[in-house]
Order: sequence, then structure tokens, then C-alpha cells
Amino acid sequence: MLMPKRVKYRKPHSAPRIKGKTKLGFTVAFGEYGLKALEPKWITARQIEATRVTLARFLKKKGKLWIRIFPDKAITKHPAETRMGKGKGAPDHWVAVVKPGRIMFELEGITVDEAKKAMRLAAAKLPISTRFVVRD
Repeated sequence: MLMPKRVKYRKPHSAPRIKGKTKLGFTVAFGEYGLKALEPKWITARQIEATRVTLARFLKKKGKLWIRIFPDKAITKHPAETRMGKGKGAPDHWVAVVKPGRIMFELEGITVDEAKKAMRLAAAKLPISTRFVVRD
């Protein structure tokens, strides 16, 4: 599972809204094909890992895969059946903040049809709507 080795603060503030479009990572930079996010959402480390496994199984050592998002935000949670108060809960899982326009995954070394099929399988693992993009 992806997570940072070290963080400056164990329990970061959780912003209630993800406003605006992405400021960076909106072009296909490494591969030939990409999977672009169309809506804002927190993508968990488990969702990223499930997508990575799906793409790796589909590629079967043929192409190359880049993961352009990283879960670096800790989400805290109180244990089940705990009363209100008593401070902020312990870190539970990690998320990547994804805004509209962000390229999340990139592929290279396969045909366009294979890439479209792979990205469709990958998009099924993610909780947001996505679009298949080709490098200009």
C-alpha cells in the first residue's frame, strides 16, 4: 500500500471541499496514453493499489505504467462505538487529493485499442468519472 515514509504532521487538517481545477499534472508527460480525472475526490491508497494491480495484470510485462498520484494526506478516524469528544482520532488511512483535469495513470508500449481497454478496466476501480487521453 502506498503511504509516505515520513510526514511533518501526523494529523493534518481535513479540508471540507476540493475547489477548482488541478494546477499541475494535467498533461500526459511520461507515457503515450493517460487516464484523466473529470471530478474532484479523495482517492484512497487501496483504490490506487487496486487500479495498479488491474493495469499490471492487463499489461503482462508488455508496456510500462506510471502512477501520477500519491496518497500523502492522512485521514483520521475514531474507533467504532466511541463517544463524541476526546480529541482527534488516530490516522486511519491515506488519500490522494485529485482535482478535475489531473492525469492519474499513464501507459506506454501498447496499441491504442489495448490502452483504451486497460484504462476502462482501471476506471472501474476508481470512484470518479474519467476520460482516456492520448499524448499530443
